[in-house]
Amino acid sequence: MVKEGAVVIDVGMDRDENGKLCGDVDFENVKDKCSFITPVPGGVGPMTISTLMKNTLKACKIQNNI
Repeated sequence: MVKEGAVVIDVGMDRDENGKLCGDVDFENVKDKCSFITPVPGGVGPMTISTLMKNTLKACKIQNNI
């Protein structure tokens, strides 16, 4: 159930019966109700990777007193 005009950020990482990567949201059934929906794959992954890199660099600086 998705409210009309909702923004849906799908961060799920599952595999369908064919082994294809998919999210937790039933994209095809809710896409017309949403004002925005992130696809899987290709949605929030790049942001997750950049945040992990930022935090890794921060941890390195803290550990080495930089």
